Amino acid sequence: MRRAKVSIIGAGNVGATTALWCAAAELGDIVLLDLPQTEGMPKGKALDLAQAGPIVGFDGQLQGTNSYDDTADSDVVVITAGVARKPGMSRDDLLAVNAQIVGSVAEQVRRTSPDAVVIVVSNPLDAMTYRVWEVTGFPPHRVVGQAGVLDAARFRTFLAMELGVSVEDVSAMLLGGHGDTMVPLVSCTSVSGIPIRQLLPADRLEKIIQRTRDGGAEIVGLLKTGSAYYAPAAAAAQMVEAIVRDKKRVLPCAAYCDKEYGVGGLFVGVPVVLGAKGVERIVQLELTTAEQEAFRRSVEAVRNLVETMGRLIGSRQIE
Repeated sequence: MRRAKVSIIGAGNVGATTALWCAAAELGDIVLLDLPQTEGMPKGKALDLAQAGPIVGFDGQLQGTNSYDDTADSDVVVITAGVARKPGMSRDDLLAVNAQIVGSVAEQVRRTSPDAVVIVVSNPLDAMTYRVWEVTGFPPHRVVGQAGVLDAARFRTFLAMELGVSVEDVSAMLLGGHGDTMVPLVSCTSVSGIPIRQLLPADRLEKIIQRTRDGGAEIVGLLKTGSAYYAPAAAAAQMVEAIVRDKKRVLPCAAYCDKEYGVGGLFVGVPVVLGAKGVERIVQLELTTAEQEAFRRSVEAVRNLVETMGRLIGSRQIE
């Protein structure tokens, strides 16, 4: 049986660590690509990773490259390319720069792997996922953003730390955009089936929710010169596994919603069934009044971001 081919675009911390998680789980043959000016860097990282195989115990081909031709006919493409915000750079500047970078990547993916499922990790996540869909012209079920898996993992981690229980017993779900407006669903959060409200008072729960929203910023503040990559990469690898092994996982992902949740044509975080075809369906939840209002605000924030991107780079406007 042919192994799946997984190409990761961007060989920085997130991309290289995604390659590590995917290789260790034997999810397929891995291609790690970066810009031509990085010369041997992706090749060096791929070779280093391949040499871990005999120690960790995984097989599969690992290739580093600067050419998109080596990614041809990928089953899954993970896009981590983009820049971090630099001093003096406005949020609009960052949005415009990454939209150009991600758009260029999407053009190459369309050319070399027209049947791939694309997982977008680049930020601002919801807008970049929209950009990839717009440029590739792929059916929306084959373009999906990684945000909710990471955000849910952070939420579960903080809850487990607070309660002194295993993270494996904590179940959580989130909706909305990636960032300050994400909506952790308390009504869908439990520990071994026990509703979280029975285990934590409302004030402690709200502090954990806020810490989850600030999860990425907290790590940036501690690292000083970088941002999170272990957990984002693990989240991307979990999504790759769901696709290449057709696991039908129910995961919170940035998926294209039109009539679903009344979104009207945006990529926002919702529960999806993720399998070999990509987003195989969106799971509709009954939300509380407070959750509905929070989700509405989050969707509007995503809509404003996408419309700003459209003005900056001339992409298609949202009706």
